[in-house]
Amino acid sequence: MDLPHSESPAVRRPGRTWTVRISGHSDRTASVTCSSPCAMPPRSRDLASLRRFAEAHVGAHARAATVHPDAACACRQTQCASHEGSQVHCMGSVLLVLRHDPAVGQVWTLMEVCAACAPLMTHTRVLGKALPRTRTPVAPAPETPAAGPQTAVPAVAGGFSAPSGPGFNSGDAPAAPSRSRSGGRGRPQPRQGRRDQGRSSRG
Repeated sequence: MDLPHSESPAVRRPGRTWTVRISGHSDRTASVTCSSPCAMPPRSRDLASLRRFAEAHVGAHARAATVHPDAACACRQTQCASHEGSQVHCMGSVLLVLRHDPAVGQVWTLMEVCAACAPLMTHTRVLGKALPRTRTPVAPAPETPAAGPQTAVPAVAGGFSAPSGPGFNSGDAPAAPSRSRSGGRGRPQPRQGRRDQGRSSRG
């Protein structure tokens, strides 16, 4: 059962269409035209050369076009003339399709259409599709250091820094008080020996 075609939302932009056509003239020459204001070659009797140019030209339009995800169906704008026998609701993603009937071989039509209409159009192949919209990630702001006072290490003469803890290792630092009390490297003991010798002689 054929379904009535739904109206395109007002927020959508019109779907774009590019038409490249080869037209013959009475002097047995032909020319290539484009619906966009493009530079075209002059008239020529070399129909094969003009056909190759037309194919390359519509291919360049397809590569340069970025499919609009909010584009209205171009097929809908022509009252679905591309598939008159089976009308459908426009829905789905936006596709870029190329219509070209090789039996005629004179017209190439590039269109932005919906995913529902594209399969119903004859002599059509999909060349591109709209990319899903993505939000641009916002880079996080760099962290600012705290404004509080910073504890600076006191400097000593000679460009060295003062030791900050009991486990430092520095040959230029003064001896710790605990080392002066140790028996291994305390005061010299000859004086005590002399006193002991004096006492022994008196006894």
